[in-house]
Amino acid sequence: MTAYNLSSLLEDSARSNPERTAIVFGDTRLDYAQVDALASQVANLLASRGVGHGDKVALSCVNIPWFTIAYYGILKAGAAVVPLNVLLKGREIAYHLRDSDAKAYLCFQGTPELPLGAEGFAGFGEVGGCEHFFLITADPAAASPIEGAETLGSALAGQAPTFETVATDEDDTAVILYTSGTTGQPKGAELRHRNMRDNALVSADTFGASTERPDTYLCVLPLFHSFGQTAVQNTGFAFGGTVVMLPRFEAEPALRLMLRESVTFFAGVPTMYWGLLNALSEAEKAGDHSIDVATIKANLRVAVAGGSALPVEVHKAFERRFGVTILEGYGLSETSPVASFSPWGQPVRVGSIGTPIPGVEMELLQADSWEPIEWSEDAVGEIAIRGHNVMKGYYGRPEATAEAISPDGWFRSGDLARRDADGWYYIVDRSKDMIIRGGFNVYPREIEEVLLTHPAVSLAAVIGVPHESHGEEIKAYVILEPGAEATAEEIVAWGKEQMAAYKYPRMVEIVPSLPMTATGKILKRELS
Repeated sequence: MTAYNLSSLLEDSARSNPERTAIVFGDTRLDYAQVDALASQVANLLASRGVGHGDKVALSCVNIPWFTIAYYGILKAGAAVVPLNVLLKGREIAYHLRDSDAKAYLCFQGTPELPLGAEGFAGFGEVGGCEHFFLITADPAAASPIEGAETLGSALAGQAPTFETVATDEDDTAVILYTSGTTGQPKGAELRHRNMRDNALVSADTFGASTERPDTYLCVLPLFHSFGQTAVQNTGFAFGGTVVMLPRFEAEPALRLMLRESVTFFAGVPTMYWGLLNALSEAEKAGDHSIDVATIKANLRVAVAGGSALPVEVHKAFERRFGVTILEGYGLSETSPVASFSPWGQPVRVGSIGTPIPGVEMELLQADSWEPIEWSEDAVGEIAIRGHNVMKGYYGRPEATAEAISPDGWFRSGDLARRDADGWYYIVDRSKDMIIRGGFNVYPREIEEVLLTHPAVSLAAVIGVPHESHGEEIKAYVILEPGAEATAEEIVAWGKEQMAAYKYPRMVEIVPSLPMTATGKILKRELS
């Protein structure tokens, strides 16, 4: 196969336009030459510690320049990036480090509200096979606030700003993105260099991206997630764009950044669009006209949405206020992630996830076979995907891979949809029990297993219930052990300590029994 390294997205733009602004973060502006030099320093550091071709390096970092610098530095070294959700607790981090066979771990210090560094170092301490820990501090020159943890800033001192990128095969693993399934245990989806490259480059057709007219991207989607990583970071760097970073989505600051930086490309999950509209309305009600929506509207070229279904009213309201029709798409971590989008330049069909992107096929399968359904306008089947975007497989899980991917390359998504006569797809439901809370995937089985470790809990069933801003909220029905005492509030507080912030159930109902089938399977459809 062809030798190719995903880091060339950065390197090619750095050669072509070294002085063009690559990243904006607060008052910090880094050009392509600076980002490339810093990424080369990271690569030199990793190489000096014995990290090389085929190794795995985990990365926990919010949307700050160091995420991108570390990401491409790891790739330059010939290793695979394992981005981790920044909300994971130490126990969960240890699982991911162990499961991915990570040789090194780069972890952001965090904030008092998000003590990521402490959780990361604790998780690292539980994994003997992970040899190196580097703490990314807010001030690279600062001493480590965690005893025994080496800072990335001190480790990079003296490292050369140039590096001969390791030649990797385009079928080598570039990124391992963790996702979960019905087993409840997170699985690592192995994405090849070509999977990630092609999914970024197809933006030329999907969003009208061009090196002749580079976009300015507002990066509010978390970069550890596949959507933000591909649609914003990698696409932006592939076409020489500028990525404006916001570590945490807040609607009013996002609007002000869109205005200040003349943002042309916005990608978000439905709750973000809902938040932007509400923030604009609140400002206008308060008589604050400092957010010049007319200027934002004049600059904004593309708005895209994914992660969960976009409410029709939000879709229409955004188009009315911002003058841009939101392009809805669909994908999964296993598909790099984009599989379909509303075609660029064509009228949007509200409620549709569009048509397959160039180089990708989609089909609707029967429930218990790889055979397509008999098509009609109302016929529903499970979405299957084949093309350049489909993962290599689940890392270290050949059985799960064989179950998900057919011998001829079709990937079963677990999502149910219908297709109209023109080939546009419409999501109907999920065949899995997955909950989507604020754009994050939450898997009930994993939450249930954690709840069952509580000494007072005998049985638990977790479902998603409608929520105005998050789309879905997590609710747990709990049966207590005989004689045990615990309140719903106590279980919520305990869950908050045990699980990432987007996972733990905010709602707990203690019940005497749960509806079940004759074989003992909980009837979740009877819970609400």
